[in-house]
Amino acid sequence: MSSEIDSATLLSRASQLIDLARKAGADAADAVVVRSRAQSVGVRLGKVEGTESSESDDFSLRVFVGNRVASVSANPGFDLKALAERAVAMAKVSPEDPFACLADEANLTKDHPDLQLFDPTEVSSEQLREAALAMEEAALGVAGVSNSSGAGASAGMGGMVLATSHGFAGHYMGSRFSRSVSVIAGEGTGMERDYDFDSRLYFAELDAPEAIGRRAGERVVKRINPRQVPTGKDVTVVFDPRVARGFVGHIASAINGASVARKTSFLRDKMGQQVLKAGLSITDDPMVVRGPASRPFDGEGVAGERLVMIEDGVLKHWFLSTSIAREIGGGLRTNGRGARGGTSVSASSTNLALEPGDISPEDLIRNVGNGFYVTELIGQGVNMITGEYSRGATGFWIENGELTFAVSEVTIASNLKEMFMRVTPANDIDRDFGTASPTIAIEGMTLAGR
Repeated sequence: MSSEIDSATLLSRASQLIDLARKAGADAADAVVVRSRAQSVGVRLGKVEGTESSESDDFSLRVFVGNRVASVSANPGFDLKALAERAVAMAKVSPEDPFACLADEANLTKDHPDLQLFDPTEVSSEQLREAALAMEEAALGVAGVSNSSGAGASAGMGGMVLATSHGFAGHYMGSRFSRSVSVIAGEGTGMERDYDFDSRLYFAELDAPEAIGRRAGERVVKRINPRQVPTGKDVTVVFDPRVARGFVGHIASAINGASVARKTSFLRDKMGQQVLKAGLSITDDPMVVRGPASRPFDGEGVAGERLVMIEDGVLKHWFLSTSIAREIGGGLRTNGRGARGGTSVSASSTNLALEPGDISPEDLIRNVGNGFYVTELIGQGVNMITGEYSRGATGFWIENGELTFAVSEVTIASNLKEMFMRVTPANDIDRDFGTASPTIAIEGMTLAGR
């Protein structure tokens, strides 16, 4: 995977776009170039099912005319002058937006630290194919695995160039390598499916294909012959880490400034109040070296810093971009969480983590006594306005502090407001994911079974 990226040329074109927009009548402007390269190979039952390779350079220009804003995007080869003039013409007839603006010049970062986000390792299609085949073979070699849904391996790189009319110019690159496999155990109506995967910034840090395959096979075999369990209230539910990451994602959504500004978060009036169980904290840090979601600057040219979003259970910060901070008001300012989504800027987390507790997952489960260990959630039954939570689930029954038989076709339900106050985290956090969480136990949930 080549590390060649002519950032000087891309920055020059972005700066030209801005100059042309100013000449066409824009009061301010910024230009973004998003570059991506990716290749992947998929196999099933020992045969290659597909190979893909893609390259793209996407240019976006955002212009401001007074309180009016417009954005346009194009692929390489476009006419710079025509694109700039079209953007300005669109802005002049757009409705006014009192909150849209560039980041304040005083907030722009002057330093772009090397966070070691790019691995220049060249990975061939043959290497990807061999890894995918090895994963599938290892998974199928686990006793009880009856079929494969396929395996895949990929390598990619992406980067961003940003220039603004008030002097910011910067760029960074990142790489991503991944491996995944999905297999089936059982026969007929008793078939079960499960998977495993790994994803890293650096190729050498990927788990071995054979290890990923074995884990997938072992996971799915444990799910054979699931049972239902009786409906019950006040059930303690334990979330496997890869399910718990989604739960932490709900916390992130609830404290996103955009949701607060639009009154679509059940935590919109809770700043400075306890929203999570005392003793627990949620952190977000865009400056982690080799962090999976790190970035030296955000989509507006602002550098973020490590924030304790929720400290000892108390809400301390929203995720904010410049315009979202202005919309909420109260003297808020961006905290470097502006995320560039094509032609627009929103707000998002970076390296987000529910900080771990001091108990092992084994002891956490042992302390539960009887309960339900969730390995997969089904459906989208989460209302971020009210906090109501209801999801289909599969996993294992906990009896006398031990995982026993597989469970399927149940629903777990509660309200996120209550769930946040009843979380107990274990100590097994894996920070190699952009949203990280240890195993967690949540008391007092309703389980709908047979």
